[in-house]
Amino acid sequence: MRASVTVLGKERVGIIAGVSELLAQHGVNVLDISQTVLQGYFNMIMLVDASGCDVPFARLAESLKEAGEERDLQIRAQREEVFNVMHRI
Repeated sequence: MRASVTVLGKERVGIIAGVSELLAQHGVNVLDISQTVLQGYFNMIMLVDASGCDVPFARLAESLKEAGEERDLQIRAQREEVFNVMHRI
């Protein structure tokens, strides 16, 4: 199952590493990544393969959200099909 992970927050060292490490700890593979910094704010979207995830997807999403709150970031994970429906024109 594929999913998107979005990250928003003030730019600083280690954001990509921290999110990637948490995903790897749960067996989630990063398939694609796009990131940019706009006027000091970090924006990233990752396409991930969560088929090997060792916890239910809802728990993974909650772990990412909690990790983001600890780092003053907004981290959100959505299943690919939900993301596609939300962004369909």
